Amino acid sequence: MWWIRAFGQVSLVLAALALGELTALPAAQASLLVSSFSNNSVLEYNETTGEFIKPFVASGSGGLSGSGGLVFSPNGNLLVTSFGSNSVLEYDGQTGEFIRNFAVGGGLTNPTSLIFAPNGNLLVSSFGTDSILEYDGTTGEFIRAFVFSGSGGLSTPVYLKFGLNGNLLVSSSANSSVLEYDGTTGAFIRTLVSSGSGGLSAAEGLGFGSNGNLLVSSVLTDEILEYNATTGEFINSFVSAGEGGLDGPSGLVFSPNGNLLVNSFRSNSVLEYDGKTGEFIRAFVPTGSGGLINPTGLTLSPTSVPEPSLVFGTLGVAILGNRRLKNTHDKRV
Repeated sequence: MWWIRAFGQVSLVLAALALGELTALPAAQASLLVSSFSNNSVLEYNETTGEFIKPFVASGSGGLSGSGGLVFSPNGNLLVTSFGSNSVLEYDGQTGEFIRNFAVGGGLTNPTSLIFAPNGNLLVSSFGTDSILEYDGTTGEFIRAFVFSGSGGLSTPVYLKFGLNGNLLVSSSANSSVLEYDGTTGAFIRTLVSSGSGGLSAAEGLGFGSNGNLLVSSVLTDEILEYNATTGEFINSFVSAGEGGLDGPSGLVFSPNGNLLVNSFRSNSVLEYDGKTGEFIRAFVPTGSGGLINPTGLTLSPTSVPEPSLVFGTLGVAILGNRRLKNTHDKRV
């Protein structure tokens, strides 16, 4: 998850230092952003403590409906999939202010996740059409269906991740598998993780552990499963079923300290696990903190921002349509 704020205060900070108003600059901290699907917002938390900071994108801003995938664009702005409005919306990467509808059209229906390809274009999973669509990474103009509807058996795609070999991995929720496509052409290559392997049920979040293995969220069994990233062979349950209260795991990301953060959709929280052992550590974002309801996507900001209160003085700054909300966790990411 590349990202957010901190340039506006630079001149003020330098001036304050010159005047002796500031004696020291506190260590900069990036933020954790979490999409809160059911109240159509993106919430900001301290990346170290998990403490709620503020709504980064206010509820419904710009028509946001069913906030899901999050990614920062090269220009520093935040792109968010809007499941209910069939669009990708762009927000100021420092303030969270709505800028524009970045990507619409091309048949985009219920987008769930998005990622920038090596060529700079944006790839978006179209949950409702079983396809992956490609848009110009600067203008948002539709280019083509990168992965055609149903290619390789794709059914209700959720998360996207580029593999270590440069190919695109897609979690195919409806058939509980992970599919692999050519990272340049979008051509289907193979089923990397076969349907139901290791107990996989409703595949969603994707990530790579420090050992290079693939981690996949299994929504309906409430666990994170580990696979060989090359062969797709099941290894073990990295986070065991329900560990730490995990209920409907969706997006996942590794924090700077190497631990794994996982959205727990049905318990309205973000849980932290040891990045090497999968052992539960704590509820990083406790249930409902900041108004969190049904977290889906999450990402870390690319830069840090002084907490506003510190600028002077101490400084700083739906599974499947009906199918998805059927298990609550389903309609979204």
